[in-house]
Amino acid sequence: MDGIAQVAVVIPVHNEEPHLARALAAVSAAADALQDSQADTDIAVVVVLDSCTDGSGTVAARFAAADRRITLLPVAFRSVGRSRRAGINLLLTGRLPDRAGAGRPPTAERVWLANTDADSCVPENWLLRQVELADLGADAVLGTVEPDPEGMDSELLRRWHARHPLGEGHPHVYGANFGVRASAYIRAGGFPRQRSQEDRALAARLRRHGYRITSTDTVRVVTSGRTEARAPQGFGAYLLALGMESAVAFER
Repeated sequence: MDGIAQVAVVIPVHNEEPHLARALAAVSAAADALQDSQADTDIAVVVVLDSCTDGSGTVAARFAAADRRITLLPVAFRSVGRSRRAGINLLLTGRLPDRAGAGRPPTAERVWLANTDADSCVPENWLLRQVELADLGADAVLGTVEPDPEGMDSELLRRWHARHPLGEGHPHVYGANFGVRASAYIRAGGFPRQRSQEDRALAARLRRHGYRITSTDTVRVVTSGRTEARAPQGFGAYLLALGMESAVAFER
């Protein structure tokens, strides 16, 4: 199998104005690092603006004006699963704006779909490491996530780390750090149109199809430690539940 020739990053956004600039700056840096190492790799970033009523669109437009790799996709789903799916479909159906030097679209086996969230900050080696693992045979890469300790209750952070050991071969699935080969994504049916846990559903589909999944801590993503949930049963909702559990235990 030939190596990865095209990488698409998809970022769903719903009212993330305070976090979005940092998230996009980190993704741009990761894209730069990959292209510095592999100049022929084509990179596209799709920012899916889902029902935003704050300044997220303005922030995203500023980045898109400065970085031709970034495309904005306004939608009205209020669903992270549908937003991820729409962003990926924009690439797979060839509806992205033409980019000089992109050339003829590669086969799906040579396209890598990297997913993160608008309140998250990816490391500089995020795309480079995923492509390395893909070229070694991985069909999907499940990375780790840790809450940003800034502004987060220290006891809640301690309890989270106690329940989420980070390392190679970890058991976790996070949409904020999820890469998948386009051919595997298509055959597995893609992200389901769910408001939450679409990441776990896709990982389960990939496993049922027998695809090779690599779980790694070498591309750890820092995500917001907020407890105001954007998605039901999402990361923020989990932190809120964990914090309430901690409070009950303290009262006892």
